[in-house]
Amino acid sequence: MDHLDVAADHPLLRLGRLLAGRGYRFTTLTPLSHQRVNARPGNAEARTLEDVFGWSRPFRQALVGEEVFALLREADAVDAHGELWSSRIRWSSLDGQLFVHSRYPTVDADAVFFGPDTYRFAQALHQHLARDARALRRIADIGCGAGPGAVLAALARPQAQVLALDINDRALAFTAVNARLAGAANLTPRHSDLLQQVEGPLDLIIANPPYMLDPAGRAYRHGGGEHGAGLSLAIIEAALQRLAPGGSLLLYTGVAMFGGADPFREAFQPLLDGHAWTWRYREMDPDVFGEELDNPAYARADRIAAVVLEATRPAHD
Repeated sequence: MDHLDVAADHPLLRLGRLLAGRGYRFTTLTPLSHQRVNARPGNAEARTLEDVFGWSRPFRQALVGEEVFALLREADAVDAHGELWSSRIRWSSLDGQLFVHSRYPTVDADAVFFGPDTYRFAQALHQHLARDARALRRIADIGCGAGPGAVLAALARPQAQVLALDINDRALAFTAVNARLAGAANLTPRHSDLLQQVEGPLDLIIANPPYMLDPAGRAYRHGGGEHGAGLSLAIIEAALQRLAPGGSLLLYTGVAMFGGADPFREAFQPLLDGHAWTWRYREMDPDVFGEELDNPAYARADRIAAVVLEATRPAHD
């Protein structure tokens, strides 16, 4: 099923345009940093739009004004807390665009994530596209979430058909809003488990999948498999089957490192080498989500690193 239609009067689209017109900007932090900032004296109640839609602080109706509040009500995106209200959505800025996603804290099973991994993924995508001068016809973003990767790819390659894929209908709904807000008319959100609901070859596959071991099994966070790499490996296997000759995979993910060993590389290298694919692999950040090392699932891990894999199928098999 494709999620194509976001009407011009959609309340979230109108809200995004209103916020953009007012110069709204917000850079999203890790949950732990967010918690620390919100816990500071004086931060219990919102005083600005950034407090409402970035920091997810409770607010008084008069702060946001009648127009913003009416749009929140129309979108069913606001909760009452006595005399205060809280937004169910957040807005984050990236590369001059605004993206709607889930509020803090992201505890719902169908929460839609946006955070520091998103910014690193965007950097990796820009770097990849700068090196790839091919005429890309079909691009797929697997596990698109709020759609930042798909939107940026669509804007960078306006001649390409970009498929934003996810199994989370809330993510697809947010992606549809974000794509229209950005003017990415060549982007199509589609419900798909990996590439199962997509036909035909692809020229570029991009992905920023969950990579943590989450005891609650939340889809936006849980990578599955051993040490959280299960979904990342499944994406590589899907790319091996579906990329067109000369096509590429850009995968941003996280890896638990053990005594200097990289179990993710040990798992994917035989797959790619066995198909004679060329690939580049690097660490973008050697230490992310360090607080997770206290969890039993990471009892033997030294660190969690953010990594980027770029793999290309031979032009002639």
